[in-house]
Amino acid sequence: MDPINVTADAETFTANAFLVDGEVTTLVDAGAMPGVEDVVASHVDGLDRVVLTHQHGDHVAELDAVVERFDPAVYAYADHDHRTHELADGDSVAVGDESFDVVYTPGHAADHVSVVSETTLFSGDVVVYNDGAFDDGSFGRTDMAGQSRERLVESIEQLLDRLPDSVDGLYAGHGDAFHGDVRAVVERALERAERREPKYPDG
Repeated sequence: MDPINVTADAETFTANAFLVDGEVTTLVDAGAMPGVEDVVASHVDGLDRVVLTHQHGDHVAELDAVVERFDPAVYAYADHDHRTHELADGDSVAVGDESFDVVYTPGHAADHVSVVSETTLFSGDVVVYNDGAFDDGSFGRTDMAGQSRERLVESIEQLLDRLPDSVDGLYAGHGDAFHGDVRAVVERALERAERREPKYPDG
C-alpha cells in the first residue's frame, strides 16, 4: 500500500489526508486544505469513499468540497450531515485493496477511530510518529475540553492489543508517515502518554 498525502503542500493548518487507490478508492480524512479535491482529482478519476478518523475541523473542514466533487460514501463513527455509513468498534472497512479493522480509540476525540490491516495503520491523532513534542512515537493532545489522557492511554493499549505484528506502515493525522517497526512506535507513544506529563510543557 502506498497512500498519497494529498494535503502535503498545504499552506494552512490541516491534518494529513491520505488517498489510497485500488479496488475501493478511499480518502482517509478530508483535511482543511482548500483545493484538496483538485489534488485528489489529479491522481484518480473517482473516489468511492471517505473514512473519517474523527471530526475535528482540521480533519473534516474540506469534506463538503470532496463530497460535492466526487459524491463518495462517507464512513464515520459519529453523526455527520454527509455520513452514509456508521463505523463501530470491530467493524471491517475496505480501503484500497485491503480490509481494515475499526478500533474505537477515544481520548483525543470522543468519536475517534483508527483502522488497521495486516500491513497498515491509519491512526488519526491517537498515535503519531513525529510532531512538535516527540520524534519517534507521540500521541494526540488531551488538554482541551472533552479530551482525556486516561482514556487515550486505554485506547493506545487497545490498539496495541489489536495490532498485527506484520504492520509496517503508519499513517497518522500529523507528522510524517513511518515505515518499519510500527509496534515499537506505538509502544513508545504509550510509554510517553502514561507519564501523565503535559505534552507541550511550554504551551
